[in-house]
Amino acid sequence: MAKISRDVSEAIEHLKNGEIIGLPTETVYGLAGNAYDVNVVLKIFEAKKRPSFDPLIVHTDSVDKVREFVSEFPSGALEFGYQNWPGPVTLVLPKSSLIPDIVTSGLDTVAVRIPNHPMTLDVLANLDFPVAAPSANPFGYVSPTTAHHVNDSMAAIIPFILDGGPTTIGIESTIIDFSTQIPTILRLGGMSVEDIQLQTGDVRIKLHQGSNPNAPGMLDSHYAPRKPLIIGNISDMVEHHSDKKIGIISWRDRITGINPAYQFILSPTGDFMEASKNLFAVLRKLDSMDVDIIIAELLPDEFLGRAINDRLRRASQR
Repeated sequence: MAKISRDVSEAIEHLKNGEIIGLPTETVYGLAGNAYDVNVVLKIFEAKKRPSFDPLIVHTDSVDKVREFVSEFPSGALEFGYQNWPGPVTLVLPKSSLIPDIVTSGLDTVAVRIPNHPMTLDVLANLDFPVAAPSANPFGYVSPTTAHHVNDSMAAIIPFILDGGPTTIGIESTIIDFSTQIPTILRLGGMSVEDIQLQTGDVRIKLHQGSNPNAPGMLDSHYAPRKPLIIGNISDMVEHHSDKKIGIISWRDRITGINPAYQFILSPTGDFMEASKNLFAVLRKLDSMDVDIIIAELLPDEFLGRAINDRLRRASQR
C-alpha cells in the first residue's frame, strides 16, 4: 500500500532516492521520477505498462530550468511560456543531450511543462533535476484526479503519493509544438484553442496518431474505462440498449426513465471548467458500478468542450 501524505519534504526525498511517486498537478496526477535517470524513467514505463514509443512530458518549476535541457527556445515559445506558465499547457521544444532518448521515444524534441500546483512547484524547486511525469494510471485507462485514484491502481507499485487534493482542471494539458514554423496543437487540453489563438495568431491543429506519436497523449484509443463507452444522442441510445444496465454521462440535463444513481451531469449550469473537472472522476465512478455500458453525449465543440469531446471520443475507441 502506498503512503498517501501531504508531506512535501517526503516527496522530495523519494524522488532524490531514485523512486517514482504520485504527484499532483492542476490537470491530473502524474507518476513522477527523475527525467535525467534512464533507470528511473524505465520504472515509469514499466509501472504504467506504457509502450516505449509513447513519449513523456518533463516537468520543472521555472523557465530558467527549462533552458538547461532544451537546445533551443524559440522566441515565440519563450514569450508564450512566460505568459502561460505555470499552467495547463505543454510546449514541444528541441531537446538537449541531458534528456535521455527514452523520455522522448527517440525524438529530437521534448515536451515540457511547468504545472500550476503549489505543492508540486515546491517539490520541483527543491530538485536539481526535472521530473518525467505521465498520468499516474495504467496505460490507456482513465487518468486520476485524486490521490486515491492513484492509490487504486498504483498502490502496489509506488511507495508514496503526495496528496494535493482533487485536481482543479481535471483533464491533461494542451500540447503545442513550437519546434515547427507555425505553432501546432498536438493534444487538446486544459487551455482552449481560442485562448491560444488570441496569443499566437496562426496555429495549426494536428491530433491523434495510431502509432509512433510525436507527443504524449496522441494515440487514437486512450483515457478509456473498462466498460464500453458509447457516444450519441442519449435518448436514442437508451432506447436502443434497453436490454442493458446503462450508466449516463450528460452535459447539462437529467434523462427521464433512468435511475438517478446511474446518471452523472458534468455541469448543470453549462460551465466547461466544471465539466472538465468532473469528467474523469465520473468515468471512474461509472466504471466501478454495476452497469453494462456507459452512454455519453458530446458537449458544444468550443473552448474546453473540444478537449472534453476529444477525451470522450478516444475513450469510446476499442
